[in-house]
Amino acid sequence: MAAISASMVAELRAKTDAPMMECKKALTEADGDMGRAEEILRVKLGNKAGKASARITAEGVIAASVAGSTGALIEVNCETDFVSKNESFLAFTKACADLVASANPADVAALSALALAQEGFGPTVEDVRKGLIGKIGENVAIRRFRRYAGGGKLAHYLHGTRIGVIVEFEGDDVAAKDTAMHIAAMKPVSLSVAQVPTELVERERRVAAEKAAESGKPPEIVSKMVDGSVQKFLKEVSLFNQPFVKNDKQTVEQMLKASGTSVNGFTLYVVGEGIEKKVDDFAAEVAAQVAAAKAQ
Repeated sequence: MAAISASMVAELRAKTDAPMMECKKALTEADGDMGRAEEILRVKLGNKAGKASARITAEGVIAASVAGSTGALIEVNCETDFVSKNESFLAFTKACADLVASANPADVAALSALALAQEGFGPTVEDVRKGLIGKIGENVAIRRFRRYAGGGKLAHYLHGTRIGVIVEFEGDDVAAKDTAMHIAAMKPVSLSVAQVPTELVERERRVAAEKAAESGKPPEIVSKMVDGSVQKFLKEVSLFNQPFVKNDKQTVEQMLKASGTSVNGFTLYVVGEGIEKKVDDFAAEVAAQVAAAKAQ
């Protein structure tokens, strides 16, 4: 049996908003497996745990660079919200987005080796990044990017600096822009039901199975309940099946068809998605400083 520490309980509580004791019970049942503990809480608490677990904790910005059929979306992270508004940090992020679009680097390492000069720092992106770390006093990290080129028209939408979307499409510009805004609001994970990642489907099936089993109904009814829950989930997370935010009487697919528009792909970035921010233990930090002072 894995030892369940207070920090593990606190981390699960931060993810799910579940009561402390429920978090401890779930971690104990899951033998310390954080992902499994989240599933257990979803079974017990329903959507409350699922919604809270999607909270974003890391800081940074999303930037886009789009010109014709070539474009890029990038996420660059920092440590605090204060620095995410810093002009030098924002300029660096936009410059990186422009470089991704124009130079087509294979990955973050290749982007870091490209030529860039900013505020006396350079001659590469990596040199500028290191220079800004010294100037700003916080770590700066290029996390991810996605580039599009020549495959179709592009529409993009930035919700402030924290959410960014690029849509590759053919057809009406207004419909495509509306689709990008819809994606930012509703956060689909794929275009269609068939493209939803297998691991997400299997996780949802496990949760649905445990919920249905608690109903006490016959196995054949439980099976139908599970299938129904999974199908509902698939429709909720696939773009074409979602009710369009500007007119929930039609799906996104119906809206696109009515405007003679087809969407071939999209990228959605949300700042810090999937990153856990370090939680500082203030009391422990003070105690450590006191101990260090006594030792001098």
